[in-house]
Amino acid sequence: MADTVTLRVIIEGPVPGVALAMQRGRDSIVPPVRITPEAVTLEVSGEIRARPDGTLALYGPDVHGPPAARFLYVTVGVRAGQHDSPWNRRAKIPLTGIPDDVLNAVRVRTGLVLEARIAGRARDGGPACATVPILGGGWQVMPGG
Repeated sequence: MADTVTLRVIIEGPVPGVALAMQRGRDSIVPPVRITPEAVTLEVSGEIRARPDGTLALYGPDVHGPPAARFLYVTVGVRAGQHDSPWNRRAKIPLTGIPDDVLNAVRVRTGLVLEARIAGRARDGGPACATVPILGGGWQVMPGG
């Protein structure tokens, strides 16, 4: 049995004028659902499925990596479709460490999403890239909408 869940990533303090999108599959992108000067919000879908050992994992075209090390990619600049950008980066958002009880919470109640917040800038002052830490204690169950 698989249950669909919305995965929301909020990028706080993005670099102004730099495009951001979520990577789908190998070469498609999903544009933001909301852009403000303070944050960019990206949303994609994932499927929660039980592994053979009974633990839960996320799957789907927007989810990358092996079951024990799943992640999302946020594309930046050129990779996000902004062809005149000086930036050509990706940020890797880990999906590991989400407890089964959190995944179950979004499975059993409609209208909930899994949300993560990340900093929009890297140490060099440019857009976030490489594996980025999730702010505020990790993935949270939040109301949708």
